[in-house]
Amino acid sequence: MATRHGIILAKSIPAKKYGIKTGETILEAQRKCPGLVLVPPDYGLYEKCSAAFMEILREYSDIVEQYSIDEAFLDMTASCGLFGGPVETAEQIRDHIRDKLGFAVNIGVSANKLLAKMAGGFKKPDRVHTLYPDEIQEKMWPLPVSDLFFVGRATTAKLLSLGIGTIGELAAADPEWLKRLLKKHGEVVWEFANGVDLSPVLEQPPANKGYGNSATLPCDVTDAKTADRVLLGLAETVGNRLRCDGVQIEVVSVGIRYSDLSYVSHQRVLETATDITWEIYQAASELFRELWSGDPVRHLGIHTGRVRHDGFFRQASLFEKADYEKLEKADRMVDALRKRYGRDSVMRAAFLRQPSDRVSGGSSSPKHLCLEKRDVDCSKLRID
Repeated sequence: MATRHGIILAKSIPAKKYGIKTGETILEAQRKCPGLVLVPPDYGLYEKCSAAFMEILREYSDIVEQYSIDEAFLDMTASCGLFGGPVETAEQIRDHIRDKLGFAVNIGVSANKLLAKMAGGFKKPDRVHTLYPDEIQEKMWPLPVSDLFFVGRATTAKLLSLGIGTIGELAAADPEWLKRLLKKHGEVVWEFANGVDLSPVLEQPPANKGYGNSATLPCDVTDAKTADRVLLGLAETVGNRLRCDGVQIEVVSVGIRYSDLSYVSHQRVLETATDITWEIYQAASELFRELWSGDPVRHLGIHTGRVRHDGFFRQASLFEKADYEKLEKADRMVDALRKRYGRDSVMRAAFLRQPSDRVSGGSSSPKHLCLEKRDVDCSKLRID
């Protein structure tokens, strides 16, 4: 079974010039750039830098929305006058971060979040860019449609097949036609292409509408037993997040991406809302067996929906197959032990004596920057 030896988690600006993309395998990246320098992730360092980064941003505004581990939106409506004009303030923030933390940032300045994010992606590094509504035609419309926020690979391919290659061409398209072809997503990307974004900067993130976790596997999975072990690791992470937020879910979904990159998913409505790891895993395992074609699996994910925030209590039944009360207590005990002594202080027997670490996936939600902590010896790295 051939191992992929991991994937590219982030790429430098020079690496991007070789066409290297986040999410592709290391082998694929090395084919594009044989001299590629690989640096192992140091999640503990990232968390410290992220916290320090956000602390600096809060010196300039009381309203800071953390978008990811290294991105945030600031509402400067009330505080911008304290530091000068918008661009001058952005340059102060940029210089403050570079001088205090030692790394460069790009800052986008605009009237809404979408345009500010697009401006932040312009020429890097260590730059401040503006993208006001009257600059959209000049600065944004000539860009390839793939550069537009919310336009991924699948949407890009669809738009290109329709003869839409630039953001400007997307902006000029008939929104009703796009909506018929791409449903709600077509309407959203048309609005973004025209610089329309009414979402406010939120100091507190909105409640999650669903919780999920997925992982690209180090090697293609060809047997259900290995897939079960992956799903159990993902269910542990999802269950922990649910319990941390004091919510339960009523829908479990499993997604499979095969080695040919085709994707399928299947979901089930549970009989009762739950936050129990074992119950989520059991549903996911059954869904996987119903869905799996037998082809090699490259990527697995568990997603949930119908989140309940009302302190739901399970209705007891004479025909219960499991002692859910004991399972709930066990989960909370394990959560407490791991929080105090580390994630590997308590480990399921299924993960013992495995050739590689259990797969627990990652988190796309800035609300849960639950990154795996490992010590990395960077002294052995040589970067010319």
